[in-house]
Amino acid sequence: MQTHRPLPRLVFGRGGSGSSRELPAEVAVAISYNGSTQAVMMATPADLVDFAYGFSLTEGIATADEIESVEAVETDLGIDLQIWLKAPAEDRQRARRRSMAGPVGCGLCGIDSLEEAQRKPRRVADSTFTMTPAEIMQAMADITSHQPLHDITRAAHAAAFWSGGIVAAREDVGRHNALDKLIGAMGRIAHPAGAVVLTCRTSIDMVQKCAAAGFPLIIAASAPTATAVETAEAAGITLIALARPDGFEVFTHPHRIAPQEAAHVA
Repeated sequence: MQTHRPLPRLVFGRGGSGSSRELPAEVAVAISYNGSTQAVMMATPADLVDFAYGFSLTEGIATADEIESVEAVETDLGIDLQIWLKAPAEDRQRARRRSMAGPVGCGLCGIDSLEEAQRKPRRVADSTFTMTPAEIMQAMADITSHQPLHDITRAAHAAAFWSGGIVAAREDVGRHNALDKLIGAMGRIAHPAGAVVLTCRTSIDMVQKCAAAGFPLIIAASAPTATAVETAEAAGITLIALARPDGFEVFTHPHRIAPQEAAHVA
């Protein structure tokens, strides 16, 4: 499926009218485990295998090693993302089964348990990984060159992994989906310690996803919610927000901000 397509429009107040604008695709993606649908998310139809792995990990259903196979099957109504689990993960998925309908602005839609929404995050492992202020600002500057869908449409979020430079980046109309895709991609390759760079705000569920993936540092363009800060503190994650190429704010665990002359280490 196409990730974007041109649609006609009228333009007012900019010296012209008519023409068209490229807009991102938004399709229904049914996430199915062993033949049974677990969730339906509206997402950009790209990097869906990464999405399958990342969603499975951050929802506590399966690690990469517990997934037997993934296939994205196109239908008239959308995409059926068919994930086949090995036995232990299949039992876990049944225990966690719930009905979800996830519009792009919500990462907790359909959860039938308040306890689940406020679940205690996994604490990330202690690490000697640090970043200098210059590296943090450079990471936020660097992500702009890894957003081809946003460049075309101006309507997509991005999540990237930084370790001495941008190692991987994923985009989606949904910020949660972009992060799940990134986590899925990084979870299947060996990689050094690093930071997640986000073009969006940081909410509690974004922190929970990063904690599940074991990422020690989050750099976000927008302000976090108060609960996201509390969750990052509990998870041992350094949360940096309102990050720009000329500055940023640190909300939790500032010990990972190294002196300007220090180099980052794993």
